[in-house]
Amino acid sequence: MKIYTRTGDEGKTALVGGRVSKDDIRVEAYGTIDELNAFVGNAICKMAMDKHNDLRQHLTEIQHELFDAGADLAQVSKKRTYQITADKVTRLENWIDQYDTECAPLQRFILPGGTALAAALHICRVVARRAERRTVTLTEAGDTNVEVRRYLNRLSDFFFIAARVVNVRARVQDIEYDRS
Repeated sequence: MKIYTRTGDEGKTALVGGRVSKDDIRVEAYGTIDELNAFVGNAICKMAMDKHNDLRQHLTEIQHELFDAGADLAQVSKKRTYQITADKVTRLENWIDQYDTECAPLQRFILPGGTALAAALHICRVVARRAERRTVTLTEAGDTNVEVRRYLNRLSDFFFIAARVVNVRARVQDIEYDRS
């Protein structure tokens, strides 16, 4: 199988059920999810092999689900089977609740950062928010899997708490926002 096909040289790309412009909102939405997946891979690479095994496993599952989310959004045909479902959103909520028990209660907003890994997870959080915004636009413009929107919303919360947990485990204090 060749890496290049030349079929997109005219600015169109193939989706399940048809071809669209490469700047179509559907392509923008699943492309941002693909970008997020790369940032998640980067965060995993920043993990020491002997630390955060639970988080590494969860992030790897999320990477697979991000591929599923992109595939869900890439469908323009009427006959659809979606991979991202409400149970995946619930599972994210359970993980968030589990990791939150390791953290002190929030008193103020915190600045993104701390350890390099926590900073990488904060980048995942903001890219997830952008993917969610693109998906909101897509769901308002047409028929697609609305569970992807819910999943991305919860996923950004997951990345936030994961960044806090990484800092707690490294004994690095979150830096609280101090209004100027």
